[in-house]
Amino acid sequence: MTLNSVQAVKAKQEARQHGAMEFSQAPVDLDVVRRYRLQRLRKKMEEHDVAGLLLFNQINTRYAVDATNMQVWCSHYETRCVFVSLDGPVILFDYANHPHLAEDIPTIDEYRSMPSFYFFGAGTRAEDFVKEFSAQIVDLMKNHGGGNRRLAIDCLSHIGCDALRECGLELVEGEQITETARAVKSEEELVLMQASMDVCEASVQAMRDALQPGITENALWAKLHETNIRLGGEWIETRLLSSGPRTNPWFRECSMRTIEKNDMVSFDTDLIGPYGYCSDFSRAWVCGDKPSDEQRRLFSKAYEQIQHNISVLKAGMSFREVSEKCWPIPDEFLSHRYSSLIHGVGLADEYPNIKHWQEFESKGYDGIIEPGMVLCVESFIGAEGGREGVKLEEQVVVTEKGVERQSSYPYEMEML
Repeated sequence: MTLNSVQAVKAKQEARQHGAMEFSQAPVDLDVVRRYRLQRLRKKMEEHDVAGLLLFNQINTRYAVDATNMQVWCSHYETRCVFVSLDGPVILFDYANHPHLAEDIPTIDEYRSMPSFYFFGAGTRAEDFVKEFSAQIVDLMKNHGGGNRRLAIDCLSHIGCDALRECGLELVEGEQITETARAVKSEEELVLMQASMDVCEASVQAMRDALQPGITENALWAKLHETNIRLGGEWIETRLLSSGPRTNPWFRECSMRTIEKNDMVSFDTDLIGPYGYCSDFSRAWVCGDKPSDEQRRLFSKAYEQIQHNISVLKAGMSFREVSEKCWPIPDEFLSHRYSSLIHGVGLADEYPNIKHWQEFESKGYDGIIEPGMVLCVESFIGAEGGREGVKLEEQVVVTEKGVERQSSYPYEMEML
């Protein structure tokens, strides 16, 4: 990283800390974003011929109505959901009666307290409560479905699905609707995603400033969390930071290991920043003054993969074509390669997920790269039996003319 790059990142961070970037004042009209996202859902509902869409995944409820209530907690209990009708109202069923949480949100037509039927909340009365809930959904479908009884659901336990089917509804897979709707961002969404990225990069810089021999992986990772929350972000999806021999193979989460001098440190942000948007990029650093020749070699290969794979991306390409044209991974790194080449990102990691060419036939699926998609280009380089590995990732926006980088945090150029 050059001195000018470090100064630029720190200048941004200081500007935020002094109130120059106030995230309680959105840089765009949030109601425009909310209406765009609801329109995207209804467009996909129409394509799949469903009259209703029932969303329990808290990322999907956020996308549909932009009202939050204990998102992480509610993500593992069926206690909060949104019903979207194709030609009727949008209903938020909330954890309890807290209508103030939905005030002034134009995409919510009605607020209800949900008769929750998950076991922790309902115990042996679950069957009674699920019947009450399903009766409300059936009534909404009857009054606003125009005779169409096809209901799309993203995720729901068998007790809920069984109750809805017993009432005569035809259940349809809902993730195909939500994932493809979320894939294409509006101009306003891209502005919000950049605001999240700005916070993410400030959070990463806080880690870089704190990195020194003797700090634990957990203490270093805590800098990312603290800065994100302080600047208006929400949470971190994973704990993917490791050091030294824990960097290879990838996917060890951070621990109480003390980082030693000249260790490689690799991380993946997976950060949910302001307005609920995910910022997902990766960097690798050496905790010391001078990287070894092997560390340089690994870093250079990862950097080469990232740059090449970004260069092949353009709107109109099929996922298969992208996979085939991506950087050929040398044999020594193939077994430890990252699990996907490129994936979408928005409110979280999302569609599409483009697989490596070696496994495209067995695990991949096809589709088209569209303008407005935000994609994360992945790399992990670590040899089987090698001591360390390098994780890099870049977040880009697909445009009519090519791609633009959304993450701009500098690389450690002395590693090349």
